Amino acid sequence: MPDGSDISKKVKAGPISADRLKAFVERIEKLEEERKAIGGDIKDVYSEAKGVGYDVKTMRKIISLRSMDAADRAEQETLLDVYKHALGIV
Repeated sequence: MPDGSDISKKVKAGPISADRLKAFVERIEKLEEERKAIGGDIKDVYSEAKGVGYDVKTMRKIISLRSMDAADRAEQETLLDVYKHALGIV
C-alpha cells in the first residue's frame, strides 16, 4: 500500500511467503536454543577447570589470543606494552 512516504519508497518487498518466513524464524529459534545450551556447556568446562585450580580469567584471555591471527595478536601485545610503559606499570 504505497502512500508516497519515504519508507514505502525504500522498501521493495515482494509477496511474503508465510511458510518461508516461519521456516526462517523456526531455524533461528532452534539455533538460539543450541547457542544457549552450548553456552551452558562452556560455563561447565570453565567451572571444572576452576575446580582443579586453573585461573579462568587467564584461560579466557588465552582462548581470545588463540582465536586471533599472529599479526593482530602481535599488534595487541605491542599496544599493551606501549600503554603499560606510558602508565609506569612495567
